[in-house]
Amino acid sequence: MPAAGIGAGVSMAKNYYAILGVSPNVTAKQLKQRFRELARQRHPDRFQGALKVQAEAEFQDITEAFNVLSDPVRRRQHDSELQRPRQTAAANDPKQLARVFLNRGIRAYKAQSYLEAASNFNRVTEIDPQDPQGWHHLALTCLEEERWLPKAREAIERACELAPEKVSYLKLAGRIFARSGMASRAKAYYNEALRVGGPDAALRQALEELAGPAEKAAPKNSKSRLFGKSW
Repeated sequence: MPAAGIGAGVSMAKNYYAILGVSPNVTAKQLKQRFRELARQRHPDRFQGALKVQAEAEFQDITEAFNVLSDPVRRRQHDSELQRPRQTAAANDPKQLARVFLNRGIRAYKAQSYLEAASNFNRVTEIDPQDPQGWHHLALTCLEEERWLPKAREAIERACELAPEKVSYLKLAGRIFARSGMASRAKAYYNEALRVGGPDAALRQALEELAGPAEKAAPKNSKSRLFGKSW
């Protein structure tokens, strides 16, 4: 069962997990059980002629894969070798590299490591400035720190420029500008979110909270000028 792709004839290029048909998270017990199953199915003694020759090659790969993955040191080395081509490919493809930093940022954000998350999302915007997701995630992260609000405003404005019909971006823009004390900008984004996404009780409530006494008494038929022209 030869490994596919560049360098398939080189042992280091093989994916032993794929050869055995197991997950990279496979336990030692599961690994042993899988090896026994494959050894029974592909043992050369069960075949004849050309099929036996093929089975011998496959059985050798299966045995090699089991020996490597059942050894913790060799398994770690193999895992490292599997990661290397991905990292090389990412370095040569800006969008793939941006995805690497995006995923790092998401992990950091979920762990509440906001400085690390912001740093990674900022790298996304530098590598692929046309990706609205990077700008959105950067804005969302910067909302966690009062001193980062200027960056949050800059990032969410850019995200909305790149994806003007994305309701979640418009809502976040409203939150950020409301948090910044810029009520008119916040209302403009909230109203645009209503125009694009339709009725939304939470947005209506947010607009009510931003409205002054005179506005609350007036008919609610005003439209935002911020989005008056096409992007």
